[in-house]
Amino acid sequence: MDKIKLLTYSVIALLLLNLATIGFVVLGPGDRDRNRQEPREIIIEKLNFDEKQQKEYEELIYWHRNQINELDEKIRKAKKELYLQLLEKEVDIKTKDSLINALVEYQKQIENVHFKHFQDIKKLCKKDQLKNFDALTKELSTIFSDKRPPKPPLN
Repeated sequence: MDKIKLLTYSVIALLLLNLATIGFVVLGPGDRDRNRQEPREIIIEKLNFDEKQQKEYEELIYWHRNQINELDEKIRKAKKELYLQLLEKEVDIKTKDSLINALVEYQKQIENVHFKHFQDIKKLCKKDQLKNFDALTKELSTIFSDKRPPKPPLN
């Protein structure tokens, strides 16, 4: 094969590669994530909340986020203490087990907060909205699954 044909094929290959890269950036998973509705919007839409219900729901969200943020902070601190145990010559088994038990308890509290949050949302529903709430309940695990990339490591 002569040099001109090789150069021509190389240019065509690079052009196709560039077009594929641009297509991935424009149409790739990032756009789907940007178009994904927030859980708040999904709940308001699926339950057909009126203005009053939306305001009450906002208050529930505020309470829920505060509770979860507090528990997340406790989890971060407990994990930091747990893994600092690795710096010791010998790991204190009682301390390690105590920290792991604390982490289990915090996770249990998180699940209780989530459950209470949805009980409170159910209480906001009018009688004609309860059927929609039941349908929403069956979708909760998919609506609130964490499809985001992992968070960067903590310092």
